[in-house]
Amino acid sequence: MAFTLVSPAFAGGDMVPTKYTCEGENLSPPLSWSGAPEGTRAFALVMDDPDAPGGTFTHWLLWDIAPTCAALDEGLSVSRMGTAGRNDFGRQGYGGPCPPKGHGRHRYRIHLHALRAPIGLPKGRSRDAVDSALSGRVLATASLEGVFER
Repeated sequence: MAFTLVSPAFAGGDMVPTKYTCEGENLSPPLSWSGAPEGTRAFALVMDDPDAPGGTFTHWLLWDIAPTCAALDEGLSVSRMGTAGRNDFGRQGYGGPCPPKGHGRHRYRIHLHALRAPIGLPKGRSRDAVDSALSGRVLATASLEGVFER
């Protein structure tokens, strides 16, 4: 069985609904996954925008999600399901799509990593710290991509 990540809010490649963006309620989208590999001891989630003018922009970091978890609810509280990192807006938790107006369509990638061991970093860490901690821990990655423009 393949490791897959889906959302009832949008299909892969579809427009991210406004309620999950800076123009709406800025809620994190509901997500669910299946097919995590045997030996998964934690999950880590990274959402980014590779089309940002200044380079890849991180919107959401969440790690040490329990291995028994298979979904994240809409509007997830910062500390409810794992440890939240600092996004590139400078805040912990989710920061929805918010490309510059008139900049065209941006891709928003959500990667869920199945890990052989928890990361164990304290909350508020940066993308660089999380990427370093992921090294050697990732068993498999499931991804979902949506698009948004203003």
